[in-house]
Amino acid sequence: MAKVLLDTDIGSDIDDAVCLAYLLAQPQCELLGITTVSGEPVERAMLASALCRVAGADVPIYPGAADPLIIQQKQTKAQQAARLGNWDHATDFPRGEAVDFLRRTIRQHPGEIDLLTIGPLTNAGLLFRTDPEIPSLLKSLTMMCGTFTKQAHGPGGKEWNALLDPHATAVAYGAPVSVHRSIGIDVTGQVQMDADEVRERFKADLLKPVADWAEVWFEGRGVITFHDPLAAVTLFDTSVCTFSRGVVDVELQSERSAGLTYWQPSDDGRHEVALDVKPQAFFDHFFSVF
Repeated sequence: MAKVLLDTDIGSDIDDAVCLAYLLAQPQCELLGITTVSGEPVERAMLASALCRVAGADVPIYPGAADPLIIQQKQTKAQQAARLGNWDHATDFPRGEAVDFLRRTIRQHPGEIDLLTIGPLTNAGLLFRTDPEIPSLLKSLTMMCGTFTKQAHGPGGKEWNALLDPHATAVAYGAPVSVHRSIGIDVTGQVQMDADEVRERFKADLLKPVADWAEVWFEGRGVITFHDPLAAVTLFDTSVCTFSRGVVDVELQSERSAGLTYWQPSDDGRHEVALDVKPQAFFDHFFSVF
């Protein structure tokens, strides 16, 4: 049974909700807690609560940082919160305690917890700066972050989670975690589903709220890309992706490029990045838990 802490910006891209539904349905997952990050973290906590209630799961939920460490917030709204009225959810959460909750929980289970980050890295950056020993106490850090495989001699392309708080991204990549994995947008972008298929296949009880909130997402685009669910699935089946070792550096010198990831393959590198994915294997695994 995998002990997982989830840090999420649920409420913007719909894939966070898809990911949380997967974790709640995954029989091998013991979800120890959820922290939210980015603009309107309380509304994001409400969305997470609604899914937990559908699942019948009593999971601690803590709203985290609303703003990046240094730069201004570029993701101010949790748009899917507009559909909260359709679903029962909590409205009262502990405030200002997200980082301390992560710290306490990891210290209670040294070497046992997989920290899964699927949003900007602000909470993780604050956690690692507040208690520098925490990275060494994690079983793994798995991040949906960056882009790596299409590089030549420079950084990869832009990726939202890395760019929204580049300084926290740099802290996260500097953390001495024994298993430090990144699943980048260049790989996650290969697992997509159009709106009509989502409406057809998202029939399980846990996916019904997601399907509802997805209609907000579909107002601006016609597909779901399973960025975050792919990162989550790798906690339970690493074979869906091929990983390679190396070193990741984060651009901070240039304001225009801050948050871009530089990837240098190396057999003894402490970072692992996904280089490709088996889309059908991913979808087979994902839907099998529902």
